[in-house]
This record gives sequence, structure tokens and C-alpha cells, in this order.
Amino acid sequence: MTKVAVISTNDRVYGVNKSFELLGINPVKDKRVVFKPNFNTADPPPASTHMDTFRQILVKIQEMGAKTITVAERCGPANTDEAFRKKGLYELSDEFGFNIVNLETATEDQWVKKNPEGNHWKNGFLFAKVFDEAECVVETCCLKTHMYGGQFTLSLKNATALVPRVGYKYMSELHSSPHQRKMIAEINAAYKWDLVIMDGVLAFVDGGPMEGTLKEPNVFVAGTDKIAIDAVGVALLRMLGTTPEVSKGSIFKQEQIARAVELGIGVSSFQEIEFVTDSAQSEKLVEKMKQEFEE
Repeated sequence: MTKVAVISTNDRVYGVNKSFELLGINPVKDKRVVFKPNFNTADPPPASTHMDTFRQILVKIQEMGAKTITVAERCGPANTDEAFRKKGLYELSDEFGFNIVNLETATEDQWVKKNPEGNHWKNGFLFAKVFDEAECVVETCCLKTHMYGGQFTLSLKNATALVPRVGYKYMSELHSSPHQRKMIAEINAAYKWDLVIMDGVLAFVDGGPMEGTLKEPNVFVAGTDKIAIDAVGVALLRMLGTTPEVSKGSIFKQEQIARAVELGIGVSSFQEIEFVTDSAQSEKLVEKMKQEFEE
């Protein structure tokens, strides 16, 4: 069983705080923490991480005793440094004292080759060494669909930025492959994470990742299992009314999720998820989501 926190709120500070509280874990104490946001571009949420969510996660990580914090990310198609500036990352670094790693400009020695047996990449892929060697990884993702073949971009898809783009052909290989969604899952088999917080205050139910039809589900979802997080995310998208690709079939047979299950990186069924909630409203939302898993 894995715990998944579901919090009905449009208050991002409350959503972050309650995520930690309901899960009852402190993975960051005395650890060198690497924090991964979703800065695919600097476009407004849910295209990118809302900075209220980003800031409050930093606050909690520091309060809970992290030894150091490193924010590591790359954008695409946006220029990473420009996106960092638009998001105010450098000012926040001065305020909180965290380190910044721009993976777009990472040198050859900052990557490690991954080529696990049975993967669908032509010759494996390079993976960000800062995550490969991390003592603790905290991630935050958004709730949205993906119009370029991923179908949805939740916590599993968030790992795509940990493979290089500029100067390498990995992203063209990914987006041209009929196995794209399997390849996304396979990146996640390359490393371990300790906490994922999904900000679902806003969502794109079509289009994505940069723009799409906007809905306001007003929910936070948090846990330690990316398969569980993404399964819940797909259920939420279906409840909101989403694309045919995301709507059809069993949630656990969605290709990103199914491949992640095959790789053994998390739960393999809805029955292995233990929901924890903060209110009667959140409990009602969970009951509605359960219907999406049963269909």
C-alpha cells in the first residue's frame, strides 16, 4: 500500500503544508535535497509550477531540516536561463540560499549513461548526475494533458527534463518514437525520488503542456509513488472532461502507467492506494475518483 494525500483547496500554501502533514513523513531531514519543479516554460500555471507552491515547498524543506537544497531543471522549448529569470528563481535563490543547476548548460561530466535492459531508447540515454547521486529528491508537478504524444504530463513526464536536450538528439528521438510513452516511464526507472506534490489548483484538460483548455479542479495530490500520483491525476482529468486518448480504457493500462508498472517502480493497481484526506469535501472527491478506477 502507498499513501496518497488528496486535499481540496485553492490555497497553495495550505495545500503544500497539508500534503506533508497528511503523509506524515520527513524525507529531507539532514539530507542534501534536490528539488525538481516543472519549468517546461515560464508560461502561467498550469503550464509551469506556480511560484506560491514552489516557495512553500522550499519553506517546508528548510523547516524540516534539509542540510542543503539544490534546484535542478531544464526547460524546452524555452531557454532555461530566461525561464528561470521570468519565474524569479534567482531572487528566490538569494532569499532562501539554495543552489541552482541549469541542466541545459550542464557539461558532459554532469551526465551519466543509463541503458537498462529492455528499454525502448535506441542506445539508452544520458541522465542528470545531480539526480542520480541525490540523497533526497522532492518534485512538484502540474495537472495537464500533453499534445505532443505524451497524452498527459504529470509526475512521470516531469522526469523528461532529466535527459539532455541542447546538443543531443534525445528529445527528437523521444517525440518521433511510437514508444514515446514507454520511454517516458523508463526515464523514471533511472532514479529514486522521495516525495511528489501535484498542484492541481488549475489544469489543462486538452492541449498542453504550454496552453490548453483551463479548468479549476482546486486540488493538491501528494505521495511517494509516481504511478499512484499519475493514476489519480488521470482520474481527475477524466472527471473534468479530457481528451479521447486520456479518457479511454483502464487507467492502469494507460501506456505511461502500464510501462511504469512493468518496471516495478510503484503500485500496480488502484487497490494498493490508501487515500488520506483533510476534509469531507476531499473525501467526496476521492469517492468520485474511485468510480473512474472501477469503470
